Amino acid sequence: MFRSLRLVNYRSLFFGALISNIGQWMQSTAMSWVVLTELTNNDAAAMGIALALQFGPPLVLVPISGWAADHFDRQWLLGVTQTALALTATAIGILMLLGAMDIWLMYAFCLMLGIIMAFDSPARQAFVSDVVPRVDAPNAIALNSASFNVARLIGPAVAGVAIIIIGSGWVFIANAVSYIAMLVVLIIIRRDELVPRERPVGVQRVSDGFRYLGKRPDLVVLFVMVFLMGAFGMNFPIFASTMTLEFGLDADAYGLLTSILAIGALAGSLAAARRDKASLHWIVIAAFIFGVAMVAGVVSPGYWWYAATCIIAGFGTVTMLTTANGYVQTTTHPTLRGRVLAIYLALLMGGTFVGAPIVGWVADAYGARMALALGATAGLLAGLTGLVRWLAIRREPPLDTATLRVIQPTADEELPA
Repeated sequence: MFRSLRLVNYRSLFFGALISNIGQWMQSTAMSWVVLTELTNNDAAAMGIALALQFGPPLVLVPISGWAADHFDRQWLLGVTQTALALTATAIGILMLLGAMDIWLMYAFCLMLGIIMAFDSPARQAFVSDVVPRVDAPNAIALNSASFNVARLIGPAVAGVAIIIIGSGWVFIANAVSYIAMLVVLIIIRRDELVPRERPVGVQRVSDGFRYLGKRPDLVVLFVMVFLMGAFGMNFPIFASTMTLEFGLDADAYGLLTSILAIGALAGSLAAARRDKASLHWIVIAAFIFGVAMVAGVVSPGYWWYAATCIIAGFGTVTMLTTANGYVQTTTHPTLRGRVLAIYLALLMGGTFVGAPIVGWVADAYGARMALALGATAGLLAGLTGLVRWLAIRREPPLDTATLRVIQPTADEELPA
């Protein structure tokens, strides 16, 4: 389960990311709560807009961000994006402490964070494959998810208490400090032990990732599933905060819900780490688990019942996404990995740009439980979509190696229109 940790570079990356992710989850929790309760009067639609502004840029910038992850040195690129994220968190924290923040300024910062993350996410995901050999990639990706969810377990609960005791501004400052861990790791990482990157032949084009997907119907179906989950199923800040208010509770209960969700998410990450191979049928099963858990959340009679459904929903979500990420990275040609990952992350994160305002509006207009029902529908529909494809694959011959070849022009070859 923990075999990738034997590598010094990966071990450094794992623990650096853990510290940074704790700060990031603290900030995410504080931002959602601030938008909902401090900058508006319990306006879930406003929180949906804030989420959309953060997750929209990866969808818009996917051609450029994916090309950047394949073209530039990823270690250098991550140093730039992590520094930018730290400076942005510092600015938000200072304005909060000075009482100078308003909803429109927060929207501007959300957009800024989204633009930075559009370049950070594909580079960070692809960098894992630079640190570990291909045979260990699924395990390393799953352990990265485990680190992310351990942080989710700790960060929101700490943030919920910190908001009440010292105020939300200091939570953003704490996140800014946490980025120092990742910056130190990027400086000390052993470059001579990185896996040599395969360089593409001919001209690199931003559109090559989309052309490659045209040859991979398995990835197209997977990306449709991911979009459905990202758009309507993974709006946990809206679900958790509005359900907290429905039960008549405060920020500490909201932070605890996010941490409880991480219990299931961590279990899903570790379960994925035990598997040697990422396969489509686990992705389908996980989508159905998420959908059923969300249905149970709709009918939950009290806070702790809903908290229990969050554990199952977290397990289903992370099992699906961790396995999907591993499948994408291990079946995509190395020279196109950054661009294909950028499309994957754009659909996952950019789906929130489409879905979060809708989910927020549904929560405002029809109540938190109807918003949960929308998320449940998305999960079940994603599962059905994947099931149809999985059954079709079982009747098809294996993919020809020509289908999986790099879609890249040589000096004497042009790509077809």
